[in-house]
Amino acid sequence: MAIRLGLGLPQNNRYDLARDPARVARAAEQIGYESLWVFERLLVPERPHQGLYGIPGRAWPDAYRSVAHPLVVLSLAAAVTERARLGSSVLIAPLHVPVQLARALATLDAVSGGRVVAGFGTGWSLDEYAAASIAPFEERGAVMDELLDVCAAVWGPDPVSYRGAHTVIDEAEVGPKPARPIPVYLAATGGRALDRVARRADGWMPTGISAADLATQWRTVKELAASHGRGAEALTLCVRGNVQLTGSPISDAERQPFTGTVEQIVEDVAAHAAVGAEEVLLDLQWNIGDADELLDLAVRIHTEVRDAAV
Repeated sequence: MAIRLGLGLPQNNRYDLARDPARVARAAEQIGYESLWVFERLLVPERPHQGLYGIPGRAWPDAYRSVAHPLVVLSLAAAVTERARLGSSVLIAPLHVPVQLARALATLDAVSGGRVVAGFGTGWSLDEYAAASIAPFEERGAVMDELLDVCAAVWGPDPVSYRGAHTVIDEAEVGPKPARPIPVYLAATGGRALDRVARRADGWMPTGISAADLATQWRTVKELAASHGRGAEALTLCVRGNVQLTGSPISDAERQPFTGTVEQIVEDVAAHAAVGAEEVLLDLQWNIGDADELLDLAVRIHTEVRDAAV
């Protein structure tokens, strides 16, 4: 079976938000992309408390400035498409009130005819947590667990009842309901977060990982799932590739995943498919000039991946 290809929708400040997200979504479905994706970035601090991804001294990129709200962009995409799944990679769960997020996703699934994929992560930015979290950064794992519980309750049959640390629902009707069970993908890199994927998720969504490292970690996830009584078929592997296109090839010794020429990006898709990825999300917006350039690249990559019979 050919690997599924997804495309990241334009959200940052180099795009015209009044027209580009919907235009790219419609064109991507016509090209043959099977899913459309958004990410979440709440703010960019002028004096950050930490570097990018928590790495000391690493600068936040300008592409993170003025990122459009992910669920608004997905709603625009839902209105102009019919088949493509609508995914988040990822929503930073602890920055959302659980019952409100569960209802928003259920509504989007209902109006789109059952096309939502709920991708969640715990995030890493202390500044974003200071601005919006419902609990301290140190409690992000517990908040994620509660959000997953709330989603399961809200998306299930009425009357809904739930009692947690931050959410209390005493027998109530909570609607609308999703059109079908919404699959939940989790981003995780290790430890308790990876065990949460194995215990609770419908899919694992790693980012920026080499095919070799992916193979190792995917074995670990499947072993953990088995220890919780779940078969490997219970989990989908969907890889996020933040594409950085270059005009000339980068040597293998220096190259990061999904960085390089179009040919090298296609090689990465094939390598990830070979170790078990069922879907690769290609986010092309990072060093692209405008939506026209993004769509030209989307067509070329899709064509070359399919020509390579990946």
